[in-house]
Amino acid sequence: MAKKKDIAASDTSAANDKIIGLELHKEDSTNETMTTNQGVRINDDQNSLTAGARGPTLLEDFILREKITHFDHERIPERIVHARGSAAHGVFQVYKSMAKYTRASFLTDPGKTTPVFVRFSTVAGSRGSTDLARDVRGFAVKFYTDEGNFDLVGNNMPVFFIQDAIKFPDLIHAVKPEPDNEMPQAASAHDTFWDFISLMPESTHMVMWVMSDRAIPRSYRMMEGFGVHTFRLVNDKGEAHFVKFHWKPLLGVHSVAWDEAQNISGKDPDFHRRDLWEAIESGNYPEWELGVQIVPEADEHKFEFDLLDPTKIIPEEVVPVQRIGKLTLNRNPDNFFAETEQVAFHVGNVVPGIDFTNDPLLQGRLFSYTDTQLIRLGGPNFHEIPINRPVAPVHNNQRDGYMRQTINKGKSSYNPNSLGGGCPFQARAAEGGFASYAERIDAHKIRQRSASFMDHFSQARLFYNSQSEPEKNHIVDALRFELGKVETQSIRERMLVVLAHVDHGLANEVAYGLGLSIPKTLSNHLNQSIPADADPQSYQPVVKESSLSKSEALSMASTIKDSIRTRKIAILAADGVNESSLTTIQEALEAEGAVVEVIAPKLGKILADTGNEIIVKKTFLTGASVFYDAVYVPSGTNSVATLSAEADAVHFLNEAFKHCKAIAADTDAIQLLEQTYFAKKLPEDRSEATALREGIVLQDSSKKLATIFIKAIALHRFWEREKPRKVPG
Repeated sequence: MAKKKDIAASDTSAANDKIIGLELHKEDSTNETMTTNQGVRINDDQNSLTAGARGPTLLEDFILREKITHFDHERIPERIVHARGSAAHGVFQVYKSMAKYTRASFLTDPGKTTPVFVRFSTVAGSRGSTDLARDVRGFAVKFYTDEGNFDLVGNNMPVFFIQDAIKFPDLIHAVKPEPDNEMPQAASAHDTFWDFISLMPESTHMVMWVMSDRAIPRSYRMMEGFGVHTFRLVNDKGEAHFVKFHWKPLLGVHSVAWDEAQNISGKDPDFHRRDLWEAIESGNYPEWELGVQIVPEADEHKFEFDLLDPTKIIPEEVVPVQRIGKLTLNRNPDNFFAETEQVAFHVGNVVPGIDFTNDPLLQGRLFSYTDTQLIRLGGPNFHEIPINRPVAPVHNNQRDGYMRQTINKGKSSYNPNSLGGGCPFQARAAEGGFASYAERIDAHKIRQRSASFMDHFSQARLFYNSQSEPEKNHIVDALRFELGKVETQSIRERMLVVLAHVDHGLANEVAYGLGLSIPKTLSNHLNQSIPADADPQSYQPVVKESSLSKSEALSMASTIKDSIRTRKIAILAADGVNESSLTTIQEALEAEGAVVEVIAPKLGKILADTGNEIIVKKTFLTGASVFYDAVYVPSGTNSVATLSAEADAVHFLNEAFKHCKAIAADTDAIQLLEQTYFAKKLPEDRSEATALREGIVLQDSSKKLATIFIKAIALHRFWEREKPRKVPG
């Protein structure tokens, strides 16, 4: 006992570990050489083994396979990434035949309707995290085609953080909660993430997207989707074209304010999930058009970037997006677990007419997805779970395994066979059999990044320069917030170096908010993550400019702003409200497809000035401003007086103004608006032009107010209300 007491007194933690044997399993990698799990020293942890610098990844790469296999099996039972998701059933139909480019039947027959299941998700958080985290959103579509399942497993951003799949475990380890304290949840604002990013300049383009408003969408229904990688389309003659896939929402691309997102997270962390569910239940079916950017194989090397680089886009000004079909989500799942949770996507699920390229990130994903499902869904038969079953018949010699449901008849489970009559037969390409594109490969086995992948900043600069001034300000604020949470100053300084390569003004504004200066030597810190024996010069980022100064498609300011369909509008009212004005505005908004809710001090009902009852389903306690796209205050002496004395009503309006939303009020309700902090900003000129510029509609006539208010809501936000940034030079 005395011996144990002495040990505890000197080092309690170490003693406890020793007593239970934990010290045998602890590892400290400080000053150690990297190895595989078998103890083999690793020479290059940055690049997969490929057939040539731009060739396909080789299955024999045991380092890649070990690293990704271990990563795929780190979490059970929820997904390691994209754990928090929402999904819906729907249909897809192509507008006209794309037979010139592909033999895929669902893209060549305009009369064919293809069932789909679409899952939206956040990347970093767990199943219980908030929908409103600043994060990439998954946009995965499973097409149940008559030729088999095709999974287009994409995101709401067209590029990614890394160029080679061997770095994916590192990226996710860095962004996940830090392993010593399991904090923070569903957030990138911490040291390990920015430490990794600051040492990986190839991430710069993606960082600009994630720090933009694209990372906090208003709704899943109002965000774009992208296939990220360059794929191939192959026609029935064996001719191939490169293709980038896009999803264009018919409601436009819209976001929420960062402050608003944080408030929503506390008030309704299921905001996006609820929004999608309620829209479908109410018959407001979300719609996207499928767009493609098609590039002839002969033009592969005609761009100022590499088509196989997943950190690059093809600007729409260079190759326009052709809209070729429509996706409609029209049915919610019957059971969340059985469908949304058990659905298994795989980028390798393709059909004849769609094939892969040698994008090294795509090549690694082709291995990873099946491997992940084996442990998450309990074995090799996850394809038999109803949500994963193809509508095309399945016949092969695969047998048994955990959770097998198919009862196979006959004694032959091999091929070739004679006992089973040679069945199942192999299909010729002309009979719909999948035949891989015959790409010529002639290269040495190497671990090396292609020199054409070394431009890390030109498209990040293009993205930033394409943003409107409010969008640029939001990127600055996001970077200040994220890096402000980083405790290690050297990481902050490294990121300022990276940002200075994008735009010196951007870096200066972020530095000012952090109380730092941009390091004078801008090339420092950019070559920290290179293979052990590589020539550092071969990994030096290329400094170049895009031939485009701006791309209109990259700014959400350029999106569709012609509809208020499915927008949620709050009407603030109390006993004595003017029923005529309330009813006129409500009916006008609902006629345009908006969803209107009356917010009052209490639930149940209020009495209008006519004595009629008005049903109230939300109060200021349950119906916060952040849940609505706009707010209207009708007249009524008693109603306005009651609301003017209600602090929550004033706060509701203040918050709506702060978040740049459209606000409308009858002139007789001005008393309430005068209680707000923006009272001095109420326009004296009440013309339509001023209202649509300022986003505040004040009118005597309810009909005129309704007309102008509808136009104002369609504009989404009035970001110009935010204060301009003034940073000393």
